[in-house]
This record gives sequence, C-alpha cells and structure tokens, in this order.
Amino acid sequence: MATTLVRVRYGETDQMRVVYHAAYLSYFEIGRTEFIRDLGLPYAEMERRGVLLAVAEASLRFHAAAKYDDLLRVETVLTRAGSRGVSFRYVITLEPSAKRLVSGHTDLVSLDAQGRPAPMPTDIRTLLAGAVAPDA
Repeated sequence: MATTLVRVRYGETDQMRVVYHAAYLSYFEIGRTEFIRDLGLPYAEMERRGVLLAVAEASLRFHAAAKYDDLLRVETVLTRAGSRGVSFRYVITLEPSAKRLVSGHTDLVSLDAQGRPAPMPTDIRTLLAGAVAPDA
C-alpha cells in the first residue's frame, strides 16, 4: 500500500468550500502515480517506454465531505496486474482523525503510443505483479 498526503486546494471546492466530487479522481491519480513511483518506476519513465495507462472504469463511494484546506490521506492498493491492464483500490481519509471520506477503484488499460490496447513490457508487468496486494 502507498500512502500519500494531499491538501485540498481552493480550486477543488465548490461555493460551500466542499470538495467537488470529480476532484477525488485526481486524488486517486496522485495515489496511483506515487504507488508506481514507490516501486522505482516513475510514471513518466513508463510513458517514455511507450506504456500509457488509460482509465477504463472508475467507481467512487462517498462517505463524508472534505473541505477546503483539509489534509487528506490517500491509501492506494494495487489489486490486479495483467498483461494489458491494472486495477487499484483507494481509501481517502481525513487527517488526523482517520475519518473515511471516499473509497473507490479504477481499472486501467495499457495502451501503445497510438492509443491502441497493447501488452505491457514483461519487466513492467513483473514489477507491478509483484506489488499486487495479497488479499486483493
């Protein structure tokens, strides 16, 4: 599991200073990118090698609202690593109370530079497969 802290910015909120629902997808992306970086493979390096990961499915469940300037903990777990895609699970909580705000998942498809589904290079797939949560 990778843990990333994110501070809610004003531009991510609505008029009531509550985080706009779509902003949580950006927090998922931050968690996913840091998860992969923690494995020793910056996402930018994956892209330089011709691997693009496109979100094919996303699901969010809202438990409570985050507000402007809240500090959020994004916990990211890799649940599947296949030849042509990966899946992640996320839980976002409020710091320091650990109050659950949002949970969800994303499924991503591996694409080549032309945007067509393509298998990931074996070394990248092996790296990701080794990081799949045992209880996933």
